[in-house]
Amino acid sequence: MLNPEFKKENFKKELRDAVRLLFRTTLEDASAHQVYQAVCYVVKDVIIDDWMKTQQVMKEQKPKIVYYMSMEFLTGRYLGNNLLALTAYDEVKKALDELGIDLNAVEDEERDPALGNGGLGRLAACFLDSLSTLGYAAYGCGIRYHYGMFAQKIKDGYQVETPDNWLKDGAYPFELKRPEYAKEIRFGGYVEADYDEKTGRTFFHQKGYQSVLAVPYDLPVVGYNNHVVNTLRIWDAEAINDFSLDSFDKGDYRKAVEQENLARTITEVLYPNDNHMAGKELRLKQQYFFVSATIQTAIKKFEKYGLDIHKLPEKVCFHMNDTHPTLAVPELMRILLDEKKLEWDEAWAITTQCCAYTNHTIMAEALEKWPIELFSRLLPRIYQIVEEINRRFCERVRRQYPNQENKIASMAIIYDGRVRMANMAIVGGFSVNGVAQLHTEILEKRELHDFYEMMPEKFSNKTNGITQRRFLLHGNPLLAKWVTDHVGKDWITDLPRISGLKVYADDEKAQAEFMNIKYQNKVRLAKYIQEHNGIEVDPRSIFDVQVKRLHEYKRQLLNILHVMYLYNKIKEHPEMPFYPRTFIFGAKASAGYERAKMIIKLINSVADVINHDASIKNKIKIVFIEDYRVSNAELIFSAADVSEQISTASKEASGTSNMKFMLNGALTLGTMDGANVEIVQEVGEENAFIFGLSAEEVIRYERDGGYDPMQYFNNDPDIRQVLMQLINGMYSNGDMNLFRDIYNSLLYPQNGNRADVYFILADFKSYAAAQERVEAKYRNEEAWAKSAMLNTACSGKFSSDRTIQQYVDDIWKCDRIVVK
Repeated sequence: MLNPEFKKENFKKELRDAVRLLFRTTLEDASAHQVYQAVCYVVKDVIIDDWMKTQQVMKEQKPKIVYYMSMEFLTGRYLGNNLLALTAYDEVKKALDELGIDLNAVEDEERDPALGNGGLGRLAACFLDSLSTLGYAAYGCGIRYHYGMFAQKIKDGYQVETPDNWLKDGAYPFELKRPEYAKEIRFGGYVEADYDEKTGRTFFHQKGYQSVLAVPYDLPVVGYNNHVVNTLRIWDAEAINDFSLDSFDKGDYRKAVEQENLARTITEVLYPNDNHMAGKELRLKQQYFFVSATIQTAIKKFEKYGLDIHKLPEKVCFHMNDTHPTLAVPELMRILLDEKKLEWDEAWAITTQCCAYTNHTIMAEALEKWPIELFSRLLPRIYQIVEEINRRFCERVRRQYPNQENKIASMAIIYDGRVRMANMAIVGGFSVNGVAQLHTEILEKRELHDFYEMMPEKFSNKTNGITQRRFLLHGNPLLAKWVTDHVGKDWITDLPRISGLKVYADDEKAQAEFMNIKYQNKVRLAKYIQEHNGIEVDPRSIFDVQVKRLHEYKRQLLNILHVMYLYNKIKEHPEMPFYPRTFIFGAKASAGYERAKMIIKLINSVADVINHDASIKNKIKIVFIEDYRVSNAELIFSAADVSEQISTASKEASGTSNMKFMLNGALTLGTMDGANVEIVQEVGEENAFIFGLSAEEVIRYERDGGYDPMQYFNNDPDIRQVLMQLINGMYSNGDMNLFRDIYNSLLYPQNGNRADVYFILADFKSYAAAQERVEAKYRNEEAWAKSAMLNTACSGKFSSDRTIQQYVDDIWKCDRIVVK
């Protein structure tokens, strides 16, 4: 039922009042940004009523609460999504139309909150959406970064990192500052032990520390049409004493402002560059900062239930989204031991029933390990607790596996001078899950095999999902309406209902409608590309898209080398049949990841040559979309024909862009990696393009050796030609050294690693053959339309609603709340 506030005439009145109240002006004289702020104000006013009702229901029902802790929450813009969740989008659009205001233009005034970077953060945002829509009590818990990772600019083909100052206009319109819930967070100093003769116990106190105040800002997470509003709580840092006048008067200017500086740096930027010690220290501070604030708050909230602390696991679950929040384990122990005065075994029993861990990576370098010197200096009491956890666990391992010190080497939390966070998450939690069938199998059989062998009951799989409300209902309104017209609107909260489209897959009229919607979305994206890149692309060409974080294992390099190969073919055989292609890339490379940044330069350099070669008659266009983020991703997913999911098999934990493309009717071109395996299971291999080495083959090569990329270079003239073009100056204005590092990495061992770590040359010809199958199928309009429709129709499994329900059933054990 539509909230009365959103009836057209009422909304217009509320909007005029908001403009007058906020800006002392009229709607007619307000700027575009003022109109946006006022619209948000009216919408937020309605949300707050449901938000307060939800908190009241939680107070009355005392449900189990999930604290989903993540370093990232890539939420995307709030306004349009909130209007859809409130089922008020159409009514508000009509009201604004009558006022001469374009709702799309209003939405474009909103900056993407810079609270995340890639798939990890976007998944967390999808999960919060599903928790609210399914009616489970939850808090998302993270950091209120003042600047995102960076806003990406492309200058002369190079990535340039610029500040992503998403808060430059002041407070975000949907957030609420909650200073009454602020918590003190302590760093450094030393630990003092006091023996209590009455109890015969030793208690520990942190002394000589620096501290900051963690101040929460709450953002609403609105459930779809059910009045449930959960909370994304992001913590900002403030100085406890902003300025020490006494120190200043004594001439110690540095100490006078050190509290303020400490607070400012902690929440300044997402993922500080950690290729130096200062960056590592800041990242560890960030992790402890939001974890400690979250756990302190959760226990305070639990105590209001009036229950004994031993009942904490019945009402609270701390879910650690990857290794970043693993300090939850020793921090919860610290509070239970030092503040609640529990014995070790009592505290450990509670902790290991409250903490759960999701592993998101197979890449060893992504499993965090902190130097003992840094960890113990920054978190002295926490390190003491970790030492004791490690000592007890190693004793357990030795009892179970006598004379097998290799088990200690594999599983110890502290080993070789470092604290291993993944190991601590596994030991300190009751649940460990992977995020796709293949990923979980690899964890159990290889990466975490010793843990799985010792404690198999902890392990499970929870294949990732996406929210169809963001990536179809909001991101692709034309297709969303068409789906609703054909199968009803229940798919919005029950995505498997979309399978009803299968009966239309052979229907010529339905195929024509579906492909016309795709064409209109391609026109929309082509307009965006023209405006932002100055490149004219043909919406009748095949839109072949790879958008995701830039990492070598994701193999954007394979993609662009293949484009170079196609260009060579067209130049050599201009008469050859070739269906026009638009290759679209979007990706950020971490600021300190030099080779990834050079791959971006290569993509743009190849684009500069090919896009300006009139002789190929626009058969190939290459576009690198700057500053890839949720808001432009919605345009891209809805327009894509081909979804490039070409990671080296066994390296991608799951992927979620593959699901977003599938939902929007794109065909997957990919390896059997991550969730691609399950996508093919759902839609059938005949409706995808699979190529390359299998995960088993890659693992065998890595284990046994025997891979020699030089064989491909010597024996395949096409591959040799493409690689030589990296160093002959063809794409670098004659500079033969610009891309030499990329060339060398493919053919020669580097820094102790073998050549071609990600098997690009091994998969090259298989990939090229798969691309030929893409073209052949696209020429058959009926066959392509059928496959595209079936991808949408078979996407039901990949809703985050399904994933969250599995977490609830198997791990969290929550009860639903109902808000009337």
